[in-house]
Amino acid sequence: MTRVKRGLMTRKRHKKMIKATKGYRMLNSKVFSRAKNAWMKAGLNSYIGRKQKKRNFRRLWTTRINNAARAEGMSYSKLIHAMYLKKVSLNRKVLSNMAISHPKVFSNVVKHVKN
Repeated sequence: MTRVKRGLMTRKRHKKMIKATKGYRMLNSKVFSRAKNAWMKAGLNSYIGRKQKKRNFRRLWTTRINNAARAEGMSYSKLIHAMYLKKVSLNRKVLSNMAISHPKVFSNVVKHVKN
């Protein structure tokens, strides 16, 4: 059986990882073992960040709706509860955009829900 030297595939794998970590700080973009760890950590952080982005946007929408609703004389929780009772099915994203872009329409929704 002939001897197989495995340097080629290892070098390709290492270069691929080094290329993926280009722009990372210090040895994290130069040394394979450090680069691999940094790449794994970056992937984990990006996964966590994608989940946090959804939370942060929902918090932003809630804050916007609350501010607009208080200007109309209602709190956020009372507005959402009244919308539930009146079966007005507008989600928080639409409500927040409406409160910013079309305040008259938002005030009409609040008046409809109040009665």
